[in-house]
Formats: sequence, C-alpha cells, structure tokens
Amino acid sequence: MPPSTPRETPPHQRAPRQSTLGELRATGHVQRTVKAEIRHNLLNRLRSGEPRFPGIVGFDETVLPHLERALLAGHDLVLLGERGQGKTRLIRTLGGLLDEWTPVVAGCEINDHPYAPVCVRCRRLAAEKGEDLPVAWRHRDERYGEKLATPDTSVGDLIGDVDPIKVAEGRTLGDPETVHYGLVLRTNRGIFSINELPDLAERIQVALLNVLEERDVQIRGYALRLPLDVLLVASANPEDYTNRGRIITPLKDRFGAEIRTHYPLGLDAELELIRQEADFADLAGLPAEVPDHLVEVIGRFTRLVRESAAVDARSGVSARFALAGAETVAAGAVRRAALTGEERAVARVCDLPAVVPSLLGKVEFEVSEEGREQEVLEHLLRRAVAETYRRTLGAADLTGLLDRFDAGESVESGELVSAAELLRRIGPVPGLAKIMERLGMSGDSPGQAAAALEFALEGLFLTRRLSKDVAEGRADGTATYRT
Repeated sequence: MPPSTPRETPPHQRAPRQSTLGELRATGHVQRTVKAEIRHNLLNRLRSGEPRFPGIVGFDETVLPHLERALLAGHDLVLLGERGQGKTRLIRTLGGLLDEWTPVVAGCEINDHPYAPVCVRCRRLAAEKGEDLPVAWRHRDERYGEKLATPDTSVGDLIGDVDPIKVAEGRTLGDPETVHYGLVLRTNRGIFSINELPDLAERIQVALLNVLEERDVQIRGYALRLPLDVLLVASANPEDYTNRGRIITPLKDRFGAEIRTHYPLGLDAELELIRQEADFADLAGLPAEVPDHLVEVIGRFTRLVRESAAVDARSGVSARFALAGAETVAAGAVRRAALTGEERAVARVCDLPAVVPSLLGKVEFEVSEEGREQEVLEHLLRRAVAETYRRTLGAADLTGLLDRFDAGESVESGELVSAAELLRRIGPVPGLAKIMERLGMSGDSPGQAAAALEFALEGLFLTRRLSKDVAEGRADGTATYRT
C-alpha cells in the first residue's frame, strides 16, 4: 500500500508564523488584556449577528443579556442556579470569545506576553535575547482552565507552592523559580472557571481575594508578586449556601456580577435541548430513532416532575434527567432490534416504562412521599403521554383502529415484540397514513408505523376508549389492549 498523505491543517487552525519578538513587533500586533479581548470579539459578534454562545438553549431572553453586559463591563462573574441548568456548558462557551491565537513567550508556564513578561524566568530571558526572544502561539482552546471545587482542594492546587523537585535539583529555597505554579496562574491570559465554588473550604476561598481585586498573587514567603490577566468565572448552586458551604462575603463582593440561570421556561426549549444533547443517533453501530412524539413525552414528563408537589423543588430536576430518559428509550429500541433481528431501531411506547426506574435516583422527593417515589413518577409519565396524545392525535379520526377491537379481540404488545409482528397482530388500519402524518412521521418503515399505532393505542387507553392489562412482574412493558 502507498503511504498515506498527511492531512493538511485547515488554514484557520494554523498558528501564525512569527517566532521571535522582533517578528511579532513587525506585524503591528497590539497587546490586549483578556477582558478587552473578550469585549472586542463580543461586540463584533453582536454587530454581525453571529452566534455568541453556540449550543446554549433557552437563555436568549433571560440569562444571555445579563452575561453579555457583565463581559462588556469586564466583570468576573458567578453563575448561580440549580443542578443541570447548563452553567458549566455556558461557561465553556466563553473561550470562543477569545482571539483564535495569542503570542506567548516560548516555554513560559504562565503564558507571559512577549511584550511584557512578568515571571522571573521570562524577564531574564527577555533581557538576554532582546528582539530575538522566542515566541510561541497558543490557541484559544488552550486558554481555558477549570477546577471542580472539592473540600480537599488546596491553595497549592489553585495558586502554587514550593516544588521539592526543583529544590532537590540544587536551587535554593529563596529562588522564586522553585515555585510550582497552580491552576489559576497556568491559565494566566485566559479564562479560569471554578465549578461549585461554595464547596471550596473558606480558608481556600481567601486565597482568591487578591486574584479578583489586586490582580496578583503571593506564594508563601517569597518576595514574588505576579500580576495576573485572567477572567475568573464561578458556578454555584443556591442550596450549597446552606447545605454544604457558602461563598465568603469578601469573595462575593469581589465578583462583579451574579447571574441566575434557570431550567427551560417552555416546552419548545425543553425539546430543543433534548434533541441537541441526547446521544441516541447511533448506539453500538445501530441507528436509533426516537420519534418526535416520544421526545415530547420525555420533555413533558420532565416538566411535570419539576413542577410536582411531591418533588423537592429546592434540589431541582436536572436537564440530565430528560437526556437520560431519551437515551434510555433509544437504548430500549436498540435492544429490541438486536433481539428480534430488526434492521432499524425505532422507539415505541413500550420503551417508556423502563425510564422510571432508571431515573428514580435523579429526583429528590419530599419526605411525605417516602415509599411512593416510583408510583409518583409512573403517574406523571402517564400524564405526559396523555397530554402529548391530546395535542397530536386528540382530534384525529381513529375509527379505523377502534374497529379492530369491535369483535372483542385484543392486541398484545411489549418491548420484545418486533415492529413487523406488532403490525401483523393489529392488521390493516384505515387512516394509518393520517395518523403518521399528525405525528410528524414522513417515512413508511414498519418501525415508524408500529410506533405510531402503539402510541395511538396507549392514547386510547389513557382516554378510556380502550382497556389495558399490564403483565405483572415483567420489566419488558408487555401489555394487552382490548375494549
């Protein structure tokens, strides 16, 4: 075989060619702080109409305007909201507002700008090399750092400490170059995020005071002050203030903005989020399809759980609840296809019951509901199916399907009944095309037809036009529909 040709790097991913300070100056490069850089790029996107925060759903009219004002004002900020509201996802999009490439002194641990190096090593190198100071380029993806705050996080992790290895190499303890720089310093000239800030011990939070106000750090007893250029962003859950910890008052005062996040306000945003984030396009090499009406059921179910008086509203119901539900439904379809030999995995109503036990651990219930948790979720899931049925097929003519039961016959379905077998059991149904059209199904595969008919059967049961017997002690959704 001939050797493969190396793939050429796309032009927008290639670092600039300048490799010395003199070459950089010749380009007319202007040094800007991180916050000025973000402000400049954000304003350009606002003027051009480009997406500012790709992939963020449901915050356009609420959270994002506050975030944009904070960034334009040059504020460090805290995103405050319950679990699963997309705080970390939103923070990670901020890196896209940095310049694609930025120059640094080659080999610098804290990304010093070649025009104004601040660490001892780079200042010495600049004095020795002058205009030949070596320059490297960092992509914006490398200029974002984050740390999940945990009780065992130390000042050394965030700011820095003495490196015993450097001391063992022969340097004296008084030498500033024996310092091992922490995560915040290594993200100098970038964005640093601290997730779940209240979980950080209060004595460790104190170490961030200088970073936010004086914009410098001091490490142990060294005569070392490093001016930092960093945007500091934190996330927190309101419950953390009382349950696990708190943000100390001086630190809260130093953040320029506190921005509240929220769960999707409307069903449309909930469904858009599920479709965007749920991973069920291709499971184990077998394409899995979750029809729109089942995605809507999951979305409505999530919202009903979130609003239920039986659920502890303070703990919230994460967006991950909906995503895990959709992925569980898709996995049920894939399992059925593998067991029955179907070439295409299409989710059906019979895949929904498995959602309840798999999601039970994601919900905090009120104490008064102890022992009824599964019953509560099963009831809310039935409500979600009924509401979706009323919206999609409530006004549809289902006479052709109901006629199938006039002679007292029944239809058994379940997770292990293939689409082709279910269609054979139901038989020809006049008006099937109209039912599928109302459900937004344009295909004519057996899987889609079976999914549409089973949803119609479940809706007829929930509106008391059919009865349904569920097999006891079985986890495969086996049920028999009859008049």
